[in-house]
Amino acid sequence: MDMGNQHPSIKRLQEIQKEVREIEQQVVVFSGLSTDRDYKKLERTLTKQLFEIDSVDTEGKGDIQQARKRAAQETERLLKELEQNANHPHRLEIETIYKEAQSLVEREITPFYKGGSCITDEFEEGIQDIVLRLTQVKTGGKISLRKARYRTLTKVCAVQEIIESCIKQQPSLPLSSDAHPSVSKINSVMCDVNKARGTLIAVLMGVNNNETCRHLSCVLTGLIADLDALDVCGHTEIRNYRKEVVEEINKLQQYLDLEEEADSAHAYDLAQNQSILKIEEIRKKMKEVHSLLFRAENASDLYLGCKAELQGLIANLDEVSPGKNPCIREARRRAVIEVQTLITYIDLKEAIEKRQMYGEQTDVEHQSHKAVWSVLGHLSQIQREVLSFDGNRTDKNYMRLEELLTKQLLALDAVDPQGDERSKVARKQAVKLAQNILYYLDMKTDEWEY
Repeated sequence: MDMGNQHPSIKRLQEIQKEVREIEQQVVVFSGLSTDRDYKKLERTLTKQLFEIDSVDTEGKGDIQQARKRAAQETERLLKELEQNANHPHRLEIETIYKEAQSLVEREITPFYKGGSCITDEFEEGIQDIVLRLTQVKTGGKISLRKARYRTLTKVCAVQEIIESCIKQQPSLPLSSDAHPSVSKINSVMCDVNKARGTLIAVLMGVNNNETCRHLSCVLTGLIADLDALDVCGHTEIRNYRKEVVEEINKLQQYLDLEEEADSAHAYDLAQNQSILKIEEIRKKMKEVHSLLFRAENASDLYLGCKAELQGLIANLDEVSPGKNPCIREARRRAVIEVQTLITYIDLKEAIEKRQMYGEQTDVEHQSHKAVWSVLGHLSQIQREVLSFDGNRTDKNYMRLEELLTKQLLALDAVDPQGDERSKVARKQAVKLAQNILYYLDMKTDEWEY
């Protein structure tokens, strides 16, 4: 049908669909909750479009009826996606963890409001635990969940950094007010900076509804203006003091743009992050070494070369910069564990083969020591299977491997060193190895992703 001769109802439906498509991306990346203002705005807009579609007169014509039906289905799909984004179980999990962080801040932030810097170990450990739990929230690659996780992590990590900076990098002064008339003013500003730090933490965590980032920015800018107006010519010590306080203010101002950063697609879509790409490249090389090692008929000939290459990969991982992103830090940590596990496997295989070569020396060993090495032989076989396992926790093979590892731990527990120090040390190392293999098996199957 010629565009100029289209039925008015078809034209109207196309106009509505165009308006719906324009807000589709907003729905896809929506990372808030159903109580948020943006959610209600998107919901109203889409609902309005549904009413507009419903009001289009089909005049009983089949092609118009079909066009109206398709337009309604597309709009309803977006409404459903919006609702799913806001009520996804993992989105609610993120919110639950965030509320714990808010409660922690509310309990512990009082010292900052008073201009102090005393923070308990409980608070530091609590914040670290929250960061770890947030990095482990599964997103399944869903953009809205990635964004929600990143926005929350950005705020919590900012609080962590502000507190660490306050505790570890306090200005080396204040000076005595007797040194110069300007010193008392700088001291006063420093007190205001400490209070502003507490306000900033409260604003970032959403526990202070009476303050805004914009107003706080104005306050900090005013403090810098007050410091710039001071005459400290010829007093190097005082000038350095002022400089340190200005630097403290500048650090706080950097956190006021976090919302804009969290909205940036490159920040939360880590699949294209350069550090992540580097980690994946290293993991690919590790898998190539793994494949070569396990396919070889005489693997012992490859041990030295494989270990050297794997140790090089560990060095490469150490060079990967996670920046301030705990998700990248977690990805790097997991990659390091993968490589180290393969190195440990090679070390154990070498030790077992060497022991078999000098069998006559083992005849005089303590029986407990022999028992430990018997278990280590079983652990080596199990570790090989774990390294090659590529299933999930519902697989029968996973449960079999878990059961085998548990049995080896029980076997080690039953070994009585009978006072033999060498046996004690060997058993302790074997227990640690078994636990590490079990941990690695769990890590491989916990469905974590960027």
